[in-house]
Amino acid sequence: MAEQVIAPARRTAAVSSARRPSPIRYLGTYLILAIGAAVAIVPFLYTISVSLMNLTEATGGAWLPSTPQWSNYTRAWNEANFSQYAWNSVRIAAITIVGEVIFCTLAAYAFARMEFWGKNLLFSLLLATLMLPEAVTWVPNFITVAWLGRIGPLPWINNWPALTIPFMASAFSIFLLRQFFMQVPNDLWDSAQIDGAGHVRYLLQVVLPLSRAAVMTLILFGFIGSWNALAWPILVTTTPDWRPISYGLLAFLDEAGAIFNLQMAGAVITMLPIVILYFFTQRTFIEGIATTGLKG
Repeated sequence: MAEQVIAPARRTAAVSSARRPSPIRYLGTYLILAIGAAVAIVPFLYTISVSLMNLTEATGGAWLPSTPQWSNYTRAWNEANFSQYAWNSVRIAAITIVGEVIFCTLAAYAFARMEFWGKNLLFSLLLATLMLPEAVTWVPNFITVAWLGRIGPLPWINNWPALTIPFMASAFSIFLLRQFFMQVPNDLWDSAQIDGAGHVRYLLQVVLPLSRAAVMTLILFGFIGSWNALAWPILVTTTPDWRPISYGLLAFLDEAGAIFNLQMAGAVITMLPIVILYFFTQRTFIEGIATTGLKG
């Protein structure tokens, strides 16, 4: 009897051992991940290192500064007038994000929870716009904002409307939120209807609180897009009054010439807000990407 019990256990252990992945496979996976991480991280670390060097070390090909030159950041900040450009970027990002959250939330909810004629066709056309290169939309967008500035009470060129309103409706953001909204159980909608709630109240009191991770992901993407924008701001502005920090960095790279340590200091200053924001929101960001159903 004991042998009959032991024999299946041995067979189970043998099968488990046969199915266990080889350590060599894990080694290859870790090696590929390590190479990918190095490719992504080393340039960033080198930028920080050069930003702390003196000019001789920066031009001499050194890898580490002998004595960190923290004053490089102060010089870059003052000489590039980053304070004005950073304030412009903060204003542009704030206006864009508020509008994007409002309009994309409403559109995503309509596609996810409401039924209307042509919904699937309209959503397919919306997704098709993701295939277009961004540069393709610059000319029609510029013609549109210039025309709206001429007929409206507020000028659009060299002002915040041209820099923010065209980006308040993002196809990717609508898709992201729609996928999350579709995962909200229908039972909650039935319960909300019993309590007398309509679509607006259900969206504000039930769907959005459950979709905090997705909304935070949208905000993070919106901030990164606004902060890094360069080509479109150059196209619709001719004065520095509303030009973002990315333009300030570009202008500073031309002005600094061969002073590589100050150029790198300016690059670090430009990147720092995004790094800090991601550091504090990375858990929510990962949760939002994992649960928004980029899985259908």
